[in-house]
Amino acid sequence: MNLRHRLVTFLSFVIILNAIAQEKPLALTIEKIFTEDIIGAKGMRGVRWLKDSNGYTTLEANAEKKGRDIVFNDAVTGEKKILVNAQLLTPAGKDKPLTIADYSWSSDNSKLLIFTNTKRVWRYNTKGDYWALNLKTNSLQQLGKTLPEATLMFAKLSPDASKAAYVSQQNIYVEDLASGSITQLTSDGGNNIINGTFDWVYEEELDCRDGFRWSPDGKSIAYWQLDTKGTGVFSIINNLDSIYPEIIPIPYPKVGTTNSSCKVGMVATTGGETKWFNIPGDPRNNYLARMDFIPNSNEVMIQQLNRLQNTNTVWLGDAQSMALKTIVTETDKAFLDIHDNIEWLRNNQYFTWTSERDGWRHLYSVSRDGKSTSLITKGNFDVVNISRIDEKGGYVYYIATPENFTQRYLYRSRIDGKGEAQRVSPVDQSGQNRYTISPNAKFSLHVFENHSNPPFYEMISLPDHKQIRVFESNQAAKENYAKLGLSQKEFFRVDIGDIMLDGWMIKPASFDSTKKYPVIYNIYGEPAGSTVQDSWSGGELWDQYMANQGYIVMSIDNRGTNVPRGREWRKSIYGQIGIIATKDQAAAATAVGKKFSFVDMGRIGVWGWSGGGSMTLNCMFRNPEIYKTGIAVAFVADQLLYDNIYQERYMGLPTTNPEGYKNGSAINFAAGLQGKLLLVHGTGDDNVHYQNCERLVNELIKQNKLFSMLAYPMRSHGIYERENTTLHLYRSMADYWLKNLPAGGK
Repeated sequence: MNLRHRLVTFLSFVIILNAIAQEKPLALTIEKIFTEDIIGAKGMRGVRWLKDSNGYTTLEANAEKKGRDIVFNDAVTGEKKILVNAQLLTPAGKDKPLTIADYSWSSDNSKLLIFTNTKRVWRYNTKGDYWALNLKTNSLQQLGKTLPEATLMFAKLSPDASKAAYVSQQNIYVEDLASGSITQLTSDGGNNIINGTFDWVYEEELDCRDGFRWSPDGKSIAYWQLDTKGTGVFSIINNLDSIYPEIIPIPYPKVGTTNSSCKVGMVATTGGETKWFNIPGDPRNNYLARMDFIPNSNEVMIQQLNRLQNTNTVWLGDAQSMALKTIVTETDKAFLDIHDNIEWLRNNQYFTWTSERDGWRHLYSVSRDGKSTSLITKGNFDVVNISRIDEKGGYVYYIATPENFTQRYLYRSRIDGKGEAQRVSPVDQSGQNRYTISPNAKFSLHVFENHSNPPFYEMISLPDHKQIRVFESNQAAKENYAKLGLSQKEFFRVDIGDIMLDGWMIKPASFDSTKKYPVIYNIYGEPAGSTVQDSWSGGELWDQYMANQGYIVMSIDNRGTNVPRGREWRKSIYGQIGIIATKDQAAAATAVGKKFSFVDMGRIGVWGWSGGGSMTLNCMFRNPEIYKTGIAVAFVADQLLYDNIYQERYMGLPTTNPEGYKNGSAINFAAGLQGKLLLVHGTGDDNVHYQNCERLVNELIKQNKLFSMLAYPMRSHGIYERENTTLHLYRSMADYWLKNLPAGGK
């Protein structure tokens, strides 16, 4: 290219850049946020590493067959090969392939299990139809054809792939794939007896759904059985779908009330009587939170939490003799969390175990008899989660954030505990990093994002973290986001006297530092989550929209929130849910007013969802001198109305902590309301019952307090079901803010 051409090209480039710079930002509206994909960020779905670690499978569209193929991807070269064409997943007599909700391979990759036609159970779609594809014969067969449609749950192939087991209508079945014959292993399921799956509270609070396990030899199945008899039943009323109300009963143990009984048993896959483990303790006042077979053995490991959830007893159970022995007893003065980081090492003679016993969440190695324990990860930091345990290579890879609690990075430590933790994530990728690591720990799908960058997907090698290829840069999404002309999220720390808290803020795009602006606090505050993270979060478009209406949107994590700041941080709120957090938030709001001259302390608002809704009420009722306007969504008004596993974990029993329950429940302070308050709740909320809203409304009326209220009929905790719900909800909230908390700089 000669000099003249170069000059013309350069000038053209400058003109284009100037045009882009002068281009008017696209208007951000609520309608665009909730009805259009205005940013267009892309992701990756269905990535599964194969056992040999040479490649992974993905689901990719097959336009011709109107379905999706399962495609093999070479980890190094990126070469693709279709393993399962959508045509093979087309049932006889049908013109369309199965819609793949989930899939799993047999251990020898000779058979494929497809989950389809799914239906929701509580929060997740765990019920539907299963089909098995024999890759040697290309034959496709539906499982449980004699059972009602879309009732199968948690189907799993036997170790030798000759059979499949599944749950249907609270009973367990085994099906021989060659003959199609079905053996019913349990017959007492239904009504109050639940086999192979769980009741509402086990699923919600202990993350228990799949309730049975194949033995390694394929000859027996271990499973949970729950008996909900005696548990309080909460009824949801559906007034929408028929001219008479439909009553939906849900066994739901509230704080201090009777639990389901739970036990673990063994049954032969050929059928017969179930043998039960005689685990000590009242089965209604202990939780069997985890159970699994030890590899290549006939023993199961069972984790038993006491009702207070401050003691975890780990049992080894012999599936033949049904004998039990204790190998680990973990205790805490406050509460314990269940961790799913157990992996068997050294020929199954040691297992990994997560504990906070030294003040930080770390990974340990424990001998099979429980007599020997050694620390694997070391340092004054929390292990957030385990990404891969590479026994052959001698390392465990995990996520940690020793320096910045709002970010996440990959580290590794030697399994033998020697040496220091090594950071693997590059220093120039500041934000949140996620990894799907191959079984041999040589490759990983890496996803990087932060508050200003949508997810960036790449294949890397480990441990050098070198890029092999980019799957999706989301550059177009980043450019679309930039066109909106929004303010950058800013992170800050605020000193409330005895501790520093992390926070962020979003200012209006037209921010003027010489003026004072109202602040809307986006709050959560409970142990189940954190709002202050350096993550993409879809571009925070709702918060950005509100900022551009003339507000500064802020969020602060108080003590007790789920961030990696050590045991003392997380356990400080024990027995004081809604108490310490409210004090921290009020102190932080006051400190923020002193720290930033542009904050108008006469115009402070607060809103939150679920636990954040509860916190909003506590802030409004207890500190009316600070908070002038609030929106509480799907809130717990009285902690005695919530489920026992969650609330008792953090508060103890109401008989031993009556003052904590009283002082942590916002309903008891409703008389303190002085500002403007909007209550929002779904009447079909099976998690935080609409009862909370009605009881609070009753109390506010009693106290002669004026408020606004918006009930969404037959919407659940997420308030998203049925037509136009999400848009209507956010339009309503925006309207309430603008009418009740004056916007704009003054």
